[in-house]
Amino acid sequence: MNELIELFAGLYNVNTDPDELLDLVDLREKKNSKFKELSGGQKQRFSICTTLINDPKLIFLDEPTTGLDPQARRNLWELIKRIKAKGTTIMLTTHYMDEAEILCDRVGIIDHGKIITIDSPDNLIDDLVRSGFERPKQVKPASLEDVFINLTGHGIREA
Repeated sequence: MNELIELFAGLYNVNTDPDELLDLVDLREKKNSKFKELSGGQKQRFSICTTLINDPKLIFLDEPTTGLDPQARRNLWELIKRIKAKGTTIMLTTHYMDEAEILCDRVGIIDHGKIITIDSPDNLIDDLVRSGFERPKQVKPASLEDVFINLTGHGIREA
């Protein structure tokens, strides 16, 4: 993977430290691995790693957690939060509303190709509650996804 990072850095004509980038995405221990040997979550994190080579101000992530197991999905969420905390703007598309609620500062909801609202997740939820909406089923304080994460461990699991 070091060679791939150096190849991408050459395309951007920048010098970069592959170990530093791999540390950012928690893949340093895989630096000598081939891309095809990585799990789905590791491939997603490596893909994000290559987008960070030229230190962009904005990155686009299109459905980055689709097809990942719950643990890999949560690990990717943490990576996205770290990138965001460093000041990079992230444009994220997702069908997972829990993901949008946790990761996004602003959410645009699109229906049939038309943006029907844009606001913060909190404002959108508060507006719905103020309108009189009540969820028909009581929400439990944890989900089945939380059970999976708890039982399998919170660290990054290798496939």
